Amino acid sequence: MTAAGITVEPMQAKYNLQVGRLFVYGFRGKFQHLTNLNDDDLAQFFASLLELFPSAMTTRRVIAVYEGEVIGTLSVKWNVGSIIKQEEKASASWRNFSRFGKWNVVKLFIGLWLLGHEPKVGECYISDVAVHPGHRSKGIGSMLLEWARQHAQAEPSLKLLSLHVSGKNPRARQLYEQMSFRRHSHKISVMSHVLLKEGKWYYMVQTLTK
Repeated sequence: MTAAGITVEPMQAKYNLQVGRLFVYGFRGKFQHLTNLNDDDLAQFFASLLELFPSAMTTRRVIAVYEGEVIGTLSVKWNVGSIIKQEEKASASWRNFSRFGKWNVVKLFIGLWLLGHEPKVGECYISDVAVHPGHRSKGIGSMLLEWARQHAQAEPSLKLLSLHVSGKNPRARQLYEQMSFRRHSHKISVMSHVLLKEGKWYYMVQTLTK
């Protein structure tokens, strides 16, 4: 998938640190209350997670690339079993994260757990949507979401495309609505409010046509 020199490609390990930096740009506001890590260390933490959890058979991560630079990313998942196995692997490899400080790692993993979602049978869940701030308003988010839709439509067992969006992010919610997602429900999380300062989340879905 290409547009104006931008290509959407499968994730490769060589891009882990660039994607880690994208996560900092996109999600720093959520994690800044949990850790005293600076942006470079936080990017390294996310890169370490990507190294530890490469895409499984039932997960996919893609990146938007422009002139060799990663400027956007998202992932999709649709299998709970593979996620459980990955969590077990994370527990066994705790020492890999010791350089970030045990308490920082504990709090960051709690934050990631709060942001997680276990897709149901037939559901393809979108997460980790991030675009470089210097390349926003160029349609990159729409390109990534369109890739996710096409990917899910190609899988016969998948009937629903879904995602969560913060109640504090009306711009993203508007983009999702433009991409034919509808608001299905919302939830208020006290723990998410206390730890991430974002307590209201909208669950948005799109029925897939085959």
